[in-house]
Amino acid sequence: MSAALQKQLDQLVRNGQAALLKGILHGIEKEGLRVDAQGHLSQAEHPRALGAALTHSYITTDYSEALLEYITPVFKRSGDALSFLADLHRFGYGPLGDELIWCTSMPCDIPDEESIPIARYGSSNVGQLKHVYRTGLKHRYGKMMQTIAGIHYNFSLPEALWPALQALQQNRDSLQDFRSEQYFRLIRNFRRYGWVLLYLFGASPALCSSFLKGRDHQLETLGEDTLYLPYATSLRMSDLGYSNKAQSSLGICFNHLQTYTASLHRAIHTPYERYDAIGLKVDGEYRQLNTSILQIENEYYSDIRPKRVAHSGEKPLHALHTRGVEYVEIRNTDINPLLPLGIDQQQADFMDAFLVTCLLAGDELIDDDECERISENLKRVVTRGREPGLTLQCNDSERSLAQWGQDILDMVSQTAAVLDKNEHGNTFSDAVAAQRLKLDDPALTPSAQILTLLQQQKISHSEFSLAQSLAHRETLLQTPLSEKRQAYFSELTGSSLNDQARIEAEDSLDFDHYLADYLAQ
Repeated sequence: MSAALQKQLDQLVRNGQAALLKGILHGIEKEGLRVDAQGHLSQAEHPRALGAALTHSYITTDYSEALLEYITPVFKRSGDALSFLADLHRFGYGPLGDELIWCTSMPCDIPDEESIPIARYGSSNVGQLKHVYRTGLKHRYGKMMQTIAGIHYNFSLPEALWPALQALQQNRDSLQDFRSEQYFRLIRNFRRYGWVLLYLFGASPALCSSFLKGRDHQLETLGEDTLYLPYATSLRMSDLGYSNKAQSSLGICFNHLQTYTASLHRAIHTPYERYDAIGLKVDGEYRQLNTSILQIENEYYSDIRPKRVAHSGEKPLHALHTRGVEYVEIRNTDINPLLPLGIDQQQADFMDAFLVTCLLAGDELIDDDECERISENLKRVVTRGREPGLTLQCNDSERSLAQWGQDILDMVSQTAAVLDKNEHGNTFSDAVAAQRLKLDDPALTPSAQILTLLQQQKISHSEFSLAQSLAHRETLLQTPLSEKRQAYFSELTGSSLNDQARIEAEDSLDFDHYLADYLAQ
């Protein structure tokens, strides 16, 4: 793996093509529950002053009406994406009034699932499709799991890089096919090494006890209202969070675009007995989009996804299959409650160097045995990642997490040095160096710092999260939104409401036929 990385980096530098890496594109999506001043889940509708969740480019909702989602445009500099994300928060706090944006991935205290409102997107067919899909998630997995929030880091390489890489590798495929295969190479290595991100940046070692009310679990208690594991890094990414027994049978390990899309297509068209028992349409109301293993491709939970921007009305899977991979979406990033935005520049810089490393490292496929090792390693890291002496599975042996982590960072350091030359600085190398300290001293990880604060201050997860949410709002509002940006966001609010009204007025099909046509793509 390391030899392949060094060879490709050396070739790019020797040929004067390393500068092609300078045009990396970034986008950030950040979810966050709306809560009232006491930290209770908001029961209010998505504020009209934030625009229409269906059609707004940057402000929408995810599963719940209360699960706000901010989406940045695509930027060449990750710092610009972070700046835009901060401005979205500043703009949003106005219409939110006394409400706060919950600053942790695991939800606030929610007494029962009935208090979780499912998001609504108006009366149009596309709006109904989004609502019925979420209703299906409720019936399949319960509402509580859908209140978990995270950060998605969208990443793509500059178009000018692909012909250069293709020439270096003496590849004769079409450029589209080559690009897709290289993104899947990145994805495979991300799957192999992504556990290190959970160790370094995992920030959900504890949660409100209400999240697991009535469920069996192995967590320990920390006060009356908080559950935790002493060495956990990211309970959000554990079996307590996004797990799905039906999906585990799919065996998707991301070797090729064709097998990936075929597997998802098959899952969308394969009936599943337990979902069939739920019913499709009962008393005139849809309970789910279909009774298959997956309603749509987005239901497949993974820590990384290959993506392609779809045309209006086009299924994402069709777009991906027809026009190839355009970017990857990193989905294993917890919201760090110690940071105002949940992510900062140093983390973004490390992510860039890590992802380029995954692209240029070895291109070995993942077989069934390695797929099982990957799953086992992720399980160990999210629940026991800071445990002294913890080992992970590597081929046919066990390796120290700390040593393997340093070996991975050795590779990332090589990439960081090349990226730094492009920027005439040291920011990428500095970001890697900061992560090395966490491998040497687990107390420096966000997960350890959070547990230390809970224990020292003798407060619950809810009390800690509420205080941090309030502090982050105050910090962000200390820098006022510029008049130009305020006007821009206000204009988008109005245009999104008009766009939703237009879509609703232009619908010509009834929903039954619309849904059938959509699923038939």
